[in-house]
Amino acid sequence: MPSSETSRSPISFPAGFVWGTGTASYQIEGAVDEDGRGPSIWDTFSHQKGATHNGDTGDVACDHYHRVETDLELLGQLGVGSYRFSVAWPRVQPTGKGPVNQPGIDFYRRLVDGLRDRGIAPAVTLYHWDLPQPLEDAGGWTVRDTAERYAEYAWMVAGALGGDVALWTTLNEPWCSAWQGYGVGTQAPGRTDIDEAVAATHHLLLAHGLGVEAIRAAAGSVQVGITLNLTPVRPATDHPDDLAAARRVDGNQNRIFTEPIFRGRYPEDMFGHYPDLAPGGPLVQDGDLEQIRVPIDFLGVNFYFPKRAGAAGRPEAAASPELYLPWPNDPVAEHLGAVSVARGDVAQTTMGWEVEPGALTELLVGLRDQYGSVPVYVSENGAAFPDYVDQTGAVRDHDRIDYLDGHIRAVGAALAAGVDVRGYYVWSLLDNFEWAHGYKQRFGLVFVDYATQERLPKASFDWYRDIVAANGLPEEPV
Repeated sequence: MPSSETSRSPISFPAGFVWGTGTASYQIEGAVDEDGRGPSIWDTFSHQKGATHNGDTGDVACDHYHRVETDLELLGQLGVGSYRFSVAWPRVQPTGKGPVNQPGIDFYRRLVDGLRDRGIAPAVTLYHWDLPQPLEDAGGWTVRDTAERYAEYAWMVAGALGGDVALWTTLNEPWCSAWQGYGVGTQAPGRTDIDEAVAATHHLLLAHGLGVEAIRAAAGSVQVGITLNLTPVRPATDHPDDLAAARRVDGNQNRIFTEPIFRGRYPEDMFGHYPDLAPGGPLVQDGDLEQIRVPIDFLGVNFYFPKRAGAAGRPEAAASPELYLPWPNDPVAEHLGAVSVARGDVAQTTMGWEVEPGALTELLVGLRDQYGSVPVYVSENGAAFPDYVDQTGAVRDHDRIDYLDGHIRAVGAALAAGVDVRGYYVWSLLDNFEWAHGYKQRFGLVFVDYATQERLPKASFDWYRDIVAANGLPEEPV
Protein backbone atom coordinates (compact mmCIF):
# COMPACT_ATOMS: atom_id res chain seq x y z
CA MET A 1 0.00 0.00 0.00
CA PRO A 2 1.48 3.39 -0.88
CA SER A 3 2.73 5.11 2.25
CA SER A 4 3.07 8.62 0.87
CA GLU A 5 0.66 11.44 1.68
CA THR A 6 1.81 13.21 -1.50
CA SER A 7 -0.06 13.27 -4.81
CA ARG A 8 0.36 10.35 -7.21
CA SER A 9 -0.17 12.45 -10.33
CA PRO A 10 2.60 12.60 -12.95
CA ILE A 11 5.37 15.04 -12.12
CA SER A 12 8.21 16.55 -14.13
CA PHE A 13 11.37 18.14 -12.80
CA PRO A 14 13.20 21.24 -14.07
CA ALA A 15 15.74 20.95 -16.86
CA GLY A 16 19.17 20.38 -15.37
CA PHE A 17 17.85 18.76 -12.18
CA VAL A 18 20.56 16.40 -10.93
CA TRP A 19 19.67 12.75 -10.37
CA GLY A 20 22.27 10.76 -8.50
CA THR A 21 23.13 8.05 -6.06
CA GLY A 22 25.84 7.70 -3.46
CA THR A 23 28.13 5.56 -1.33
CA ALA A 24 30.74 6.05 1.40
CA SER A 25 34.32 4.84 1.47
CA TYR A 26 34.41 2.61 4.56
CA GLN A 27 31.04 1.11 3.68
CA ILE A 28 32.10 -0.24 0.28
CA GLU A 29 35.83 -0.09 -0.41
CA GLY A 30 37.40 -2.87 1.64
CA ALA A 31 41.17 -3.20 1.04
CA VAL A 32 41.74 -1.65 4.45
CA ASP A 33 45.44 -2.48 4.64
CA GLU A 34 46.45 -2.23 0.98
CA ASP A 35 48.52 0.31 -0.95
CA GLY A 36 49.56 2.26 2.13
CA ARG A 37 46.14 2.87 3.65
CA GLY A 38 46.30 3.44 7.40
CA PRO A 39 43.71 2.43 10.01
CA SER A 40 40.65 4.55 10.69
CA ILE A 41 38.48 4.84 13.76
CA TRP A 42 35.96 2.57 12.06
CA ASP A 43 38.58 -0.14 11.55
CA THR A 44 39.28 0.02 15.27
CA PHE A 45 35.67 0.32 16.41
CA SER A 46 34.23 -2.43 14.20
CA HIS A 47 36.79 -4.90 15.56
CA GLN A 48 35.73 -4.27 19.14
CA LYS A 49 33.59 -7.06 20.58
CA GLY A 50 29.90 -6.16 20.51
CA ALA A 51 30.33 -2.91 18.59
CA THR A 52 28.59 -4.09 15.41
CA HIS A 53 25.93 -6.59 14.46
CA ASN A 54 27.40 -10.08 14.23
CA GLY A 55 30.90 -8.62 14.64
CA ASP A 56 30.78 -7.38 11.04
CA THR A 57 33.57 -5.11 9.79
CA GLY A 58 34.38 -3.15 6.65
CA ASP A 59 37.55 -5.15 6.00
CA VAL A 60 36.15 -6.37 2.67
CA ALA A 61 32.71 -4.75 2.47
CA CYS A 62 31.76 -4.62 -1.25
CA ASP A 63 35.39 -4.92 -2.38
CA HIS A 64 34.84 -1.74 -4.37
CA TYR A 65 38.56 -0.95 -4.31
CA HIS A 66 39.17 -3.94 -6.57
CA ARG A 67 35.84 -3.85 -8.42
CA VAL A 68 35.61 -0.17 -9.25
CA GLU A 69 35.23 -0.82 -13.00
CA THR A 70 32.25 -3.10 -12.35
CA ASP A 71 30.62 -0.46 -10.20
CA LEU A 72 31.30 2.26 -12.76
CA GLU A 73 29.52 0.11 -15.34
CA LEU A 74 26.53 -0.16 -13.02
CA LEU A 75 26.45 3.62 -12.67
CA GLY A 76 26.57 3.94 -16.45
CA GLN A 77 23.64 1.55 -16.79
CA LEU A 78 21.69 3.49 -14.16
CA GLY A 79 22.13 6.66 -16.19
CA VAL A 80 22.54 9.05 -13.27
CA GLY A 81 23.98 12.49 -13.83
CA SER A 82 26.05 12.50 -10.65
CA TYR A 83 27.67 10.05 -8.24
CA ARG A 84 28.38 11.06 -4.66
CA PHE A 85 31.27 9.20 -3.03
CA SER A 86 33.59 9.85 -0.13
CA VAL A 87 37.35 9.87 0.09
CA ALA A 88 38.90 7.73 2.84
CA TRP A 89 41.20 10.11 4.71
CA PRO A 90 43.55 7.29 5.84
CA ARG A 91 43.87 6.04 2.27
CA VAL A 92 45.15 9.44 1.16
CA GLN A 93 47.00 10.47 4.32
CA PRO A 94 47.54 7.34 6.44
CA THR A 95 48.31 9.07 9.75
CA GLY A 96 46.22 12.18 9.20
CA LYS A 97 49.27 14.35 8.56
CA GLY A 98 52.26 14.39 6.27
CA PRO A 99 52.57 13.84 2.51
CA VAL A 100 49.97 12.31 0.25
CA ASN A 101 49.90 8.54 -0.18
CA GLN A 102 50.09 8.43 -3.97
CA PRO A 103 48.44 5.02 -4.53
CA GLY A 104 45.49 6.23 -2.48
CA ILE A 105 44.95 9.44 -4.43
CA ASP A 106 45.51 7.53 -7.66
CA PHE A 107 42.52 5.32 -6.82
CA TYR A 108 40.25 8.34 -6.55
CA ARG A 109 41.72 9.81 -9.73
CA ARG A 110 40.77 6.60 -11.57
CA LEU A 111 37.28 6.82 -10.11
CA VAL A 112 36.84 10.46 -11.11
CA ASP A 113 38.15 9.80 -14.61
CA GLY A 114 35.89 6.75 -14.97
CA LEU A 115 32.87 8.81 -14.00
CA ARG A 116 33.70 11.64 -16.37
CA ASP A 117 34.26 9.17 -19.21
CA ARG A 118 30.65 8.05 -18.69
CA GLY A 119 29.25 11.57 -18.49
CA ILE A 120 28.66 11.34 -14.73
CA ALA A 121 29.59 14.32 -12.58
CA PRO A 122 31.67 13.33 -9.51
CA ALA A 123 30.46 14.72 -6.18
CA VAL A 124 33.15 14.28 -3.53
CA THR A 125 32.56 14.10 0.21
CA LEU A 126 35.85 14.65 1.98
CA TYR A 127 34.83 13.23 5.35
CA HIS A 128 32.33 10.43 5.88
CA TRP A 129 33.39 9.33 9.37
CA ASP A 130 36.68 7.45 8.74
CA LEU A 131 39.07 9.58 10.79
CA PRO A 132 42.68 8.31 10.76
CA GLN A 133 43.24 6.41 14.00
CA PRO A 134 46.45 8.30 14.92
CA LEU A 135 44.42 11.53 15.03
CA GLU A 136 41.88 9.88 17.33
CA ASP A 137 44.73 8.71 19.52
CA ALA A 138 45.75 12.37 19.83
CA GLY A 139 42.22 13.41 20.87
CA GLY A 140 40.18 13.09 17.70
CA TRP A 141 37.44 15.64 17.13
CA THR A 142 37.56 16.68 20.77
CA VAL A 143 40.72 18.68 20.08
CA ARG A 144 41.20 21.72 17.89
CA ASP A 145 44.24 20.34 16.10
CA THR A 146 42.09 17.82 14.21
CA ALA A 147 40.23 20.67 12.48
CA GLU A 148 43.53 22.11 11.33
CA ARG A 149 44.74 18.72 10.12
CA TYR A 150 41.47 18.35 8.21
CA ALA A 151 42.05 21.64 6.39
CA GLU A 152 45.45 20.39 5.20
CA TYR A 153 43.87 17.13 4.02
CA ALA A 154 41.09 19.00 2.20
CA TRP A 155 43.63 21.20 0.41
CA MET A 156 45.61 18.09 -0.56
CA VAL A 157 42.67 16.22 -2.11
CA ALA A 158 41.18 19.27 -3.78
CA GLY A 159 44.54 20.08 -5.32
CA ALA A 160 44.87 16.54 -6.67
CA LEU A 161 41.37 16.25 -8.15
CA GLY A 162 40.83 19.93 -8.83
CA GLY A 163 38.17 21.19 -11.17
CA ASP A 164 37.32 17.69 -12.41
CA VAL A 165 34.91 17.44 -9.48
CA ALA A 166 31.60 19.27 -9.77
CA LEU A 167 30.57 19.35 -6.13
CA TRP A 168 32.66 19.25 -2.96
CA THR A 169 31.17 18.41 0.44
CA THR A 170 33.31 19.11 3.49
CA LEU A 171 31.60 16.82 6.02
CA ASN A 172 28.84 14.26 5.97
CA GLU A 173 26.47 14.30 8.94
CA PRO A 174 28.68 15.88 11.61
CA TRP A 175 25.85 15.24 14.10
CA CYS A 176 26.55 11.52 13.82
CA SER A 177 30.30 12.01 14.13
CA ALA A 178 29.93 14.16 17.24
CA TRP A 179 26.89 12.85 19.07
CA GLN A 180 26.78 9.18 18.11
CA GLY A 181 30.57 8.91 18.10
CA TYR A 182 31.40 10.83 21.28
CA GLY A 183 28.09 11.19 23.13
CA VAL A 184 26.07 7.99 22.69
CA GLY A 185 28.91 5.66 21.71
CA THR A 186 27.03 3.75 19.00
CA GLN A 187 29.41 4.93 16.28
CA ALA A 188 33.18 5.18 16.10
CA PRO A 189 35.12 5.98 18.21
CA GLY A 190 32.50 4.77 20.69
CA ARG A 191 32.88 7.34 23.46
CA THR A 192 30.08 8.37 25.83
CA ASP A 193 30.81 11.83 27.15
CA ILE A 194 28.49 14.81 26.57
CA ASP A 195 31.29 17.37 26.95
CA GLU A 196 33.37 15.52 24.35
CA ALA A 197 30.40 15.49 21.96
CA VAL A 198 30.04 19.26 22.39
CA ALA A 199 33.74 19.78 21.71
CA ALA A 200 33.54 17.52 18.66
CA THR A 201 30.57 19.53 17.36
CA HIS A 202 32.53 22.77 17.46
CA HIS A 203 35.71 21.33 15.99
CA LEU A 204 33.82 19.60 13.16
CA LEU A 205 32.14 22.89 12.30
CA LEU A 206 35.47 24.68 12.47
CA ALA A 207 36.93 22.02 10.17
CA HIS A 208 34.11 22.69 7.75
CA GLY A 209 34.81 26.42 7.66
CA LEU A 210 38.53 25.91 7.24
CA GLY A 211 37.89 23.22 4.65
CA VAL A 212 35.69 25.43 2.48
CA GLU A 213 38.51 27.93 2.13
CA ALA A 214 41.13 25.21 1.60
CA ILE A 215 39.12 23.59 -1.20
CA ARG A 216 38.58 26.89 -2.97
CA ALA A 217 42.25 27.78 -2.61
CA ALA A 218 43.33 24.47 -4.13
CA ALA A 219 40.64 23.82 -6.75
CA GLY A 220 39.54 27.28 -7.84
CA SER A 221 35.93 28.16 -8.55
CA VAL A 222 34.10 24.99 -7.58
CA GLN A 223 30.86 24.41 -5.67
CA VAL A 224 31.46 23.73 -1.97
CA GLY A 225 28.98 22.87 0.77
CA ILE A 226 28.26 20.66 3.75
CA THR A 227 25.82 17.78 4.27
CA LEU A 228 23.69 17.66 7.41
CA ASN A 229 21.24 15.02 8.56
CA LEU A 230 18.27 17.22 9.36
CA THR A 231 14.72 16.31 10.30
CA PRO A 232 11.55 17.94 11.58
CA VAL A 233 11.13 17.33 15.31
CA ARG A 234 7.50 17.25 16.35
CA PRO A 235 6.18 17.32 19.92
CA ALA A 236 4.31 14.23 21.07
CA THR A 237 1.39 16.36 22.25
CA ASP A 238 0.62 20.03 22.75
CA HIS A 239 1.48 19.75 26.43
CA PRO A 240 4.01 22.47 27.32
CA ASP A 241 6.50 19.88 28.60
CA ASP A 242 6.40 18.01 25.29
CA LEU A 243 6.70 21.24 23.31
CA ALA A 244 9.79 22.17 25.33
CA ALA A 245 11.32 18.70 24.94
CA ALA A 246 10.84 18.77 21.16
CA ARG A 247 12.49 22.18 21.05
CA ARG A 248 15.51 20.83 22.94
CA VAL A 249 15.83 17.84 20.62
CA ASP A 250 15.54 20.15 17.60
CA GLY A 251 18.32 22.27 19.06
CA ASN A 252 20.59 19.26 19.39
CA GLN A 253 19.69 17.63 16.08
CA ASN A 254 19.32 20.62 13.77
CA ARG A 255 19.94 24.12 15.03
CA ILE A 256 23.28 23.45 16.73
CA PHE A 257 24.61 23.07 13.16
CA THR A 258 22.41 25.31 11.01
CA GLU A 259 22.62 28.37 13.24
CA PRO A 260 26.43 28.69 13.23
CA ILE A 261 26.67 27.80 9.53
CA PHE A 262 24.08 30.33 8.38
CA ARG A 263 24.01 32.90 11.17
CA GLY A 264 27.41 32.66 12.82
CA ARG A 265 26.06 31.81 16.27
CA TYR A 266 25.03 28.86 18.38
CA PRO A 267 21.39 28.71 19.54
CA GLU A 268 21.09 30.55 22.83
CA ASP A 269 18.43 28.19 24.18
CA MET A 270 21.02 25.37 24.15
CA PHE A 271 23.61 27.20 26.28
CA GLY A 272 22.05 25.88 29.47
CA HIS A 273 22.73 22.35 28.25
CA TYR A 274 26.02 23.03 26.49
CA PRO A 275 27.67 26.00 28.25
CA ASP A 276 31.01 25.38 26.52
CA LEU A 277 29.44 26.75 23.31
CA ALA A 278 28.32 29.99 24.93
CA PRO A 279 30.22 33.25 24.39
CA GLY A 280 33.21 33.25 26.67
CA GLY A 281 33.13 29.47 26.95
CA PRO A 282 36.29 27.40 26.60
CA LEU A 283 35.66 26.14 23.05
CA VAL A 284 34.78 29.14 20.89
CA GLN A 285 37.80 31.29 20.17
CA ASP A 286 37.78 34.71 18.54
CA GLY A 287 37.06 34.38 14.84
CA ASP A 288 35.74 30.82 15.02
CA LEU A 289 32.12 31.64 14.28
CA GLU A 290 33.09 33.90 11.38
CA GLN A 291 35.15 31.01 10.02
CA ILE A 292 32.27 28.56 10.40
CA ARG A 293 29.92 31.01 8.67
CA VAL A 294 32.07 31.23 5.54
CA PRO A 295 29.62 31.32 2.58
CA ILE A 296 28.73 27.98 1.03
CA ASP A 297 27.40 27.26 -2.44
CA PHE A 298 24.88 24.62 -1.38
CA LEU A 299 23.51 22.67 1.55
CA GLY A 300 23.29 18.90 1.35
CA VAL A 301 20.29 17.51 3.23
CA ASN A 302 20.20 13.87 4.26
CA PHE A 303 16.66 12.85 5.18
CA TYR A 304 15.20 9.51 6.20
CA PHE A 305 12.43 10.03 8.77
CA PRO A 306 10.87 12.65 11.07
CA LYS A 307 11.36 12.65 14.83
CA ARG A 308 8.83 13.01 17.60
CA ALA A 309 9.86 13.86 21.11
CA GLY A 310 8.17 14.04 24.48
CA ALA A 311 9.24 15.02 27.95
CA ALA A 312 10.76 12.26 30.06
CA GLY A 313 8.83 11.18 33.11
CA ARG A 314 5.34 12.39 32.20
CA PRO A 315 2.97 9.97 33.98
CA GLU A 316 0.12 10.83 31.63
CA ALA A 317 2.16 9.64 28.64
CA ALA A 318 0.61 6.18 28.78
CA ALA A 319 -2.82 7.69 28.13
CA SER A 320 -1.55 9.46 25.02
CA PRO A 321 -2.58 8.25 21.56
CA GLU A 322 1.15 8.11 20.88
CA LEU A 323 3.40 5.37 22.23
CA TYR A 324 6.24 6.74 24.35
CA LEU A 325 9.45 4.78 23.82
CA PRO A 326 12.57 5.98 25.65
CA TRP A 327 15.79 5.99 23.67
CA PRO A 328 17.70 3.06 25.20
CA ASN A 329 21.02 3.81 26.84
CA ASP A 330 21.16 7.28 25.28
CA PRO A 331 22.95 9.77 27.53
CA VAL A 332 22.19 12.62 25.13
CA ALA A 333 18.42 12.13 25.36
CA GLU A 334 18.73 11.68 29.11
CA HIS A 335 20.70 14.92 29.32
CA LEU A 336 17.94 16.69 27.37
CA GLY A 337 15.15 15.14 29.43
CA ALA A 338 13.48 13.74 26.32
CA VAL A 339 12.08 10.48 25.00
CA SER A 340 11.32 9.43 21.46
CA VAL A 341 7.71 8.92 20.47
CA ALA A 342 6.68 6.33 17.89
CA ARG A 343 3.44 6.29 15.95
CA GLY A 344 1.73 2.99 15.45
CA ASP A 345 -0.25 4.06 12.39
CA VAL A 346 2.55 4.54 9.85
CA ALA A 347 4.76 2.15 7.91
CA GLN A 348 8.33 1.53 9.05
CA THR A 349 11.51 0.36 7.40
CA THR A 350 13.52 -2.53 8.80
CA MET A 351 15.58 0.06 10.67
CA GLY A 352 12.40 0.99 12.57
CA TRP A 353 12.26 4.35 10.81
CA GLU A 354 8.84 5.82 10.12
CA VAL A 355 7.94 6.42 6.47
CA GLU A 356 6.51 9.93 6.06
CA PRO A 357 7.48 11.59 2.77
CA GLY A 358 5.59 14.78 3.56
CA ALA A 359 8.09 15.45 6.34
CA LEU A 360 10.77 16.00 3.67
CA THR A 361 8.69 18.75 2.06
CA GLU A 362 8.13 20.24 5.50
CA LEU A 363 11.86 20.19 6.20
CA LEU A 364 12.92 21.76 2.90
CA VAL A 365 10.31 24.52 3.06
CA GLY A 366 11.19 25.19 6.69
CA LEU A 367 14.88 25.54 5.90
CA ARG A 368 14.09 28.04 3.13
CA ASP A 369 11.80 30.04 5.38
CA GLN A 370 14.35 30.10 8.19
CA TYR A 371 17.63 30.63 6.35
CA GLY A 372 16.75 31.99 2.92
CA SER A 373 16.98 30.51 -0.53
CA VAL A 374 20.23 28.57 -0.28
CA PRO A 375 20.58 25.96 -3.06
CA VAL A 376 19.83 22.49 -1.68
CA TYR A 377 20.64 18.95 -2.75
CA VAL A 378 18.82 16.05 -1.14
CA SER A 379 22.13 14.27 -0.77
CA GLU A 380 20.83 11.07 0.84
CA ASN A 381 17.39 9.50 0.91
CA GLY A 382 16.56 5.83 0.97
CA ALA A 383 15.38 2.90 3.03
CA ALA A 384 16.34 -0.56 4.25
CA PHE A 385 13.93 -3.40 3.57
CA PRO A 386 14.20 -7.22 3.85
CA ASP A 387 15.50 -7.77 0.31
CA TYR A 388 16.12 -11.27 -1.03
CA VAL A 389 16.71 -12.98 -4.34
CA ASP A 390 13.52 -14.84 -5.26
CA GLN A 391 13.12 -18.11 -7.16
CA THR A 392 13.28 -16.28 -10.48
CA GLY A 393 16.63 -14.71 -9.59
CA ALA A 394 15.16 -11.23 -9.09
CA VAL A 395 14.99 -8.81 -6.15
CA ARG A 396 11.51 -7.30 -6.22
CA ASP A 397 11.92 -4.47 -3.71
CA HIS A 398 8.59 -2.74 -4.27
CA ASP A 399 8.59 -1.31 -0.73
CA ARG A 400 11.71 0.65 -1.68
CA ILE A 401 10.15 1.80 -4.94
CA ASP A 402 7.15 3.11 -3.04
CA TYR A 403 9.40 4.82 -0.48
CA LEU A 404 11.47 6.54 -3.16
CA ASP A 405 8.42 7.48 -5.21
CA GLY A 406 6.84 9.22 -2.23
CA HIS A 407 10.00 11.11 -1.30
CA ILE A 408 10.78 12.20 -4.84
CA ARG A 409 7.23 13.56 -5.05
CA ALA A 410 7.90 15.34 -1.76
CA VAL A 411 10.91 17.01 -3.40
CA GLY A 412 8.65 18.01 -6.27
CA ALA A 413 6.26 19.58 -3.78
CA ALA A 414 9.12 21.58 -2.27
CA LEU A 415 10.12 22.78 -5.73
CA ALA A 416 6.53 23.83 -6.37
CA ALA A 417 6.66 25.80 -3.11
CA GLY A 418 9.68 27.71 -4.40
CA VAL A 419 12.52 25.86 -2.67
CA ASP A 420 15.75 25.87 -4.71
CA VAL A 421 16.32 22.10 -4.82
CA ARG A 422 19.05 21.31 -7.35
CA GLY A 423 19.20 17.50 -7.14
CA TYR A 424 18.31 14.22 -5.45
CA TYR A 425 20.61 11.32 -4.54
CA VAL A 426 19.32 7.86 -3.66
CA TRP A 427 21.06 6.14 -0.79
CA SER A 428 22.57 3.90 -1.86
CA LEU A 429 24.00 2.43 -5.05
CA LEU A 430 25.05 -0.82 -3.36
CA ASP A 431 24.03 -2.83 -0.36
CA ASN A 432 26.95 -2.26 1.98
CA PHE A 433 28.40 -2.24 5.49
CA GLU A 434 25.75 -0.31 7.38
CA TRP A 435 27.95 0.86 10.26
CA ALA A 436 26.94 -0.65 13.62
CA HIS A 437 24.17 -2.60 11.85
CA GLY A 438 26.80 -4.50 9.88
CA TYR A 439 25.47 -6.33 6.83
CA LYS A 440 21.99 -6.90 8.27
CA GLN A 441 20.43 -3.82 6.68
CA ARG A 442 20.25 -3.38 2.90
CA PHE A 443 19.78 0.07 1.39
CA GLY A 444 21.07 -0.52 -2.14
CA LEU A 445 19.59 -0.25 -5.60
CA VAL A 446 21.95 -3.16 -6.28
CA PHE A 447 21.87 -6.38 -4.25
CA VAL A 448 25.32 -7.55 -3.15
CA ASP A 449 26.02 -11.20 -2.37
CA TYR A 450 28.80 -10.61 0.16
CA ALA A 451 30.12 -14.17 -0.13
CA THR A 452 30.69 -13.95 -3.89
CA GLN A 453 30.64 -10.15 -4.40
CA GLU A 454 28.14 -10.67 -7.22
CA ARG A 455 26.09 -7.53 -7.97
CA LEU A 456 22.41 -7.90 -8.93
CA PRO A 457 20.36 -4.81 -9.81
CA LYS A 458 17.04 -4.80 -7.95
CA ALA A 459 13.66 -3.79 -9.33
CA SER A 460 14.28 -0.33 -7.82
CA PHE A 461 17.40 0.01 -10.00
CA ASP A 462 15.35 -0.33 -13.18
CA TRP A 463 12.61 1.90 -11.78
CA TYR A 464 15.05 4.68 -10.86
CA ARG A 465 16.82 4.37 -14.22
CA ASP A 466 13.50 5.15 -15.91
CA ILE A 467 12.83 8.09 -13.58
CA VAL A 468 16.24 9.54 -14.38
CA ALA A 469 15.72 9.10 -18.12
CA ALA A 470 12.28 10.74 -17.99
CA ASN A 471 13.34 13.48 -15.53
CA GLY A 472 10.08 12.81 -13.73
CA LEU A 473 7.61 10.37 -12.24
CA PRO A 474 4.63 8.52 -13.68
CA GLU A 475 1.18 8.55 -12.10
CA GLU A 476 1.74 5.51 -9.89
CA PRO A 477 4.83 3.66 -8.64
CA VAL A 478 5.58 0.54 -10.65
